[in-house]
Amino acid sequence: MEGVIGLVNRIQRACTLLGDYGHDRSLPTLWDALPTIVVLGGQSSGKSSVLESIVGRDFLPRGSGIVTRRPLVLQLYKTEPGQQDYAQFLHTGHRNFLDFAMVRSEIQEETDRVTGRTKQISPLPINLSIYSPNVVNLTLVDLPGLTKVAVEGQPEGIVQEIEDMVRSYIEKPNCILLAITPANQDVATSDAIKIAREVDPAGERTIGVLTKLDLMDKGTNALDVLEGRSYRLQHPWVGLVNRSQADINRNVDMVVARRKEREFFATSPEYGHLANRMGSEYLAKLLSKHLESVIKARIPAILSLINTSNDELEAELNYLGRPLAIDAGAQLYAILELCRAFDRIFKEHLEGGRPGGDRIYGIFDYQLPAALRKLPLDRHLSLQNVRKVVSEADGYQPHLIAPEQGYRRLIDGALNYFRGPAEASVDAVHFILKELVKKSIGETQELRRFPTLQAEIASAAIEALEQFRDDSKKTVLRMVDMESSYLTADFFRKLPQEADKGSPTASTADRYTEGHLRRIGSNISSYVGMVSDTLRNTIPKAVVYCQVREAKRCLLDHFYTQLGKKEGRNLTQLLDEDPVLMERRQKCSRRLELYKTARDDMDSALWGK
Repeated sequence: MEGVIGLVNRIQRACTLLGDYGHDRSLPTLWDALPTIVVLGGQSSGKSSVLESIVGRDFLPRGSGIVTRRPLVLQLYKTEPGQQDYAQFLHTGHRNFLDFAMVRSEIQEETDRVTGRTKQISPLPINLSIYSPNVVNLTLVDLPGLTKVAVEGQPEGIVQEIEDMVRSYIEKPNCILLAITPANQDVATSDAIKIAREVDPAGERTIGVLTKLDLMDKGTNALDVLEGRSYRLQHPWVGLVNRSQADINRNVDMVVARRKEREFFATSPEYGHLANRMGSEYLAKLLSKHLESVIKARIPAILSLINTSNDELEAELNYLGRPLAIDAGAQLYAILELCRAFDRIFKEHLEGGRPGGDRIYGIFDYQLPAALRKLPLDRHLSLQNVRKVVSEADGYQPHLIAPEQGYRRLIDGALNYFRGPAEASVDAVHFILKELVKKSIGETQELRRFPTLQAEIASAAIEALEQFRDDSKKTVLRMVDMESSYLTADFFRKLPQEADKGSPTASTADRYTEGHLRRIGSNISSYVGMVSDTLRNTIPKAVVYCQVREAKRCLLDHFYTQLGKKEGRNLTQLLDEDPVLMERRQKCSRRLELYKTARDDMDSALWGK
């Protein structure tokens, strides 16, 4: 099997390139599952010196305040003896840095590029690979040093931001904590040990490092810590001797610094018996071996996560829709397919496949009959109004046989009331159809990507519905007008005729007897009732024919006609996606690419493909 540390290094670089570095919790993350050694310590704890001692090179920025403001993923690769040391940054491609002073400058410049020069921090990691025959295969993540106060020029919240960033790494169960504590500080007050104790109370994931052993007061030593008596961890403590500030200022070679460190432990009366497990060289080998064992143990779980996440991301991309072609013909075809998908759902609402269409039946079965029953016909055919209308219709000369003009005027007035329920039925169906259009657009999953096309389809559909409504309204009002314009004479001829008992001379004071007027009102009421029954059946037919049938048949016909006239640029505008969905798809695509790359890498390493 290929070196598992190198395998994880490749996956980790892919994670950084494709946006997975643990900050976006809305997507599956492989970054969190990769075993990682995180260098943890307060400012001035010696973190930078520890890293440089492990690498054997002076390459990290130094200064006051918070120098490390982005995670530094440091990947070490052991090369063949005699080869020259060099470094590569992920963000600079395959450029080799042979001068490690240039590495320091590049770290500083790349940090400032993202965070600015305002001393802010960022979770976006810097990936640095160092190739040397003097290192072991190892990956470390250096984080900003824990601090209690912000220095001048830094935002007030930076202290909490740093702690949140550190916790986002060390709370992961696959994270190994390299807790750096200076020997001239009480371990009980160590920032690194304090936060490590919170996330790893049993000390199973923590490797303690005690720095600056040579700076302890005379007559004191750190044996209680190094031998696990003052603070016990599952892994033995490792003591280091860092380069002094004077050594750093004089650019003392790391080879010399390592030799001086070995001599310190070998000749020390306090630590001589521990010399074989002290020093930066021992620490590097310990970390490499431990990281390798943790990675091997986690590989099955990582593979399982990759497979599960692949399926989740594929499903979400299918839901979001794949990217569209830029060819005008393909775009036109895509738009037509989206229109057909909307139209199919709209018809399902009308035909009962989806809810909503039944509300139209409710208008005809309940709303229209109720409106007809509420018409003020009793008032219109009251004795007083019948007398008034009949009398006025006769003019100066009383009728000879029957008050026909009075009948006609009373019937016209009564039938005029039917215009209101007829129009209300049309408007009620129009309202439901509009709602079903909006609902169908929302339920057309493929359309969610394209807000501009959504709006255009909705506008075209509503415009068509308004035309159908106008046609329907004209039709139902004509039906009412037709009932007024031609009365069914046979209806009245078949009514029982009762002679007026009053003689013409007896009614000079009052042209019509009360009984005669009541018979007129009763006859007209019967006729209007017949018309009402007719309209109750024919208005729904007209509404369905003019509105519902047309909506099913040709709702988007005008839109299709206009669509055929559009040029490619306009088609592209119609397919202008919702930026939120576009960004989500891009994220999912990049994350899916990451998982596929990781799976291929792991398959190649495990099975030698």
